[in-house]
Amino acid sequence: MVSHKKMTMRRGRDVQAEEYAELRQALTLIAGKWKLEILWLLYHRKHRFGELQRTIEGVSQHMLTKQLRELEADGLITRTVYAEVPPRVEYAMTDATKALEPTIKSLMTWWERYGSTARDEKG
Repeated sequence: MVSHKKMTMRRGRDVQAEEYAELRQALTLIAGKWKLEILWLLYHRKHRFGELQRTIEGVSQHMLTKQLRELEADGLITRTVYAEVPPRVEYAMTDATKALEPTIKSLMTWWERYGSTARDEKG
């Protein structure tokens, strides 16, 4: 791996694969058809499985379960099971994921400024 000190954002140069290997790993953790939506909802508050399924339009029970398990395995969310009848399970963001807040805010700011024009330019 290349240390962050050797990485540069300078434009107009050739970039080697090992320079963005860490970025690729980071993006892989949050990439997935439903992961960003799950994280967006959990950013606001804890959710139960059923709430997530009702809120995320088009996600199947199987796919939601798969995405939640991956996010939990990667340390991005926590799953808390309460010993109640019926059992209650809540999902929440970890501190590591909460640290993405500046990135999320930056992305939202970008979208507000460029989202509609970026869409128009792709055509």
